[in-house]
Amino acid sequence: MRDEQVRNILPARVRQVIEQEPDAAGGIQEIRLRTGQPLLIRCGGRERIPGRAGPYIVTARDLRETVDYASNYSLYAYEEEMRQGFITIEGGHRVGLTGQVIVENGHVRNLKHISSVNIRVSHEVRGCSDKVFPRITYNRQVAHTLIISPPGCGKTTLLRDMVRQISDGNAYVKGMTVGVVDERSEIGGCCRGVAQNDLGIRTDVLDGCPKAEGMIMLIRSMAPQVIAVDEIGAEEDVHAVEYAMHCGCKMIATMHGDSLEELRRKPVSGQMVEKRRFERYVILRGRGEVEAILDGDGREVGRGT
Repeated sequence: MRDEQVRNILPARVRQVIEQEPDAAGGIQEIRLRTGQPLLIRCGGRERIPGRAGPYIVTARDLRETVDYASNYSLYAYEEEMRQGFITIEGGHRVGLTGQVIVENGHVRNLKHISSVNIRVSHEVRGCSDKVFPRITYNRQVAHTLIISPPGCGKTTLLRDMVRQISDGNAYVKGMTVGVVDERSEIGGCCRGVAQNDLGIRTDVLDGCPKAEGMIMLIRSMAPQVIAVDEIGAEEDVHAVEYAMHCGCKMIATMHGDSLEELRRKPVSGQMVEKRRFERYVILRGRGEVEAILDGDGREVGRGT
């Protein structure tokens, strides 16, 4: 496998089965282990069951070893992350966990007796946002931009590369101070607070922080010129976005959806579209494919080609 950090948390038996697969050299996106069930991997968007001699059945020992390796034999140190159902390891790879939930005062405190592990391999695609910059910038400034995409079409990957290029600067935008609120550790892939993905030289990250609170914290503490957040949607998120805009910050955000028209029909996002809060909408269709770039009125200004 290309990603050594992922390789290091897998039991030798599981690693051997996966490395026999033709695409194991770099195409694996996801590895799923469930006690008593066949090992599953996802490559190029397609699921497969590896194993030349038949499916490899995952054991409780495999799960225990994987969790031990991922947590450096100290689940206690990852208790805060465990409450959200995952651990982020070096390299920005996410290890999702399910099992018996420990509830305290009506809230999830921890997990025990782990029965399923989902390893999502972090992939940076440097340059994937090159095609959108001519349409989302003006006078070497970035426009308020919302990326709209169904699940699994690469909106976080696109956002990550946009953050890197805005932070470092490119032919279309001067280098700007960027604040990232990474509630689910998917943009920066932080491990112990340090971003494992390249987000540029002028980027500050709040990892594991609720989006609405994080945006306000960044404005007060780091004076960002640009704020980037993934998957806004709650009413408090929209209010925080509007607050950031009023404070003079440029906003780069993503939202689940198939089209701008779908967002218009939803109560919270519909108000945001109606008020023309965003100057550009980037619509994704298919993995990494930019279907259209629209202005604040919904008129097409480009196709990302």
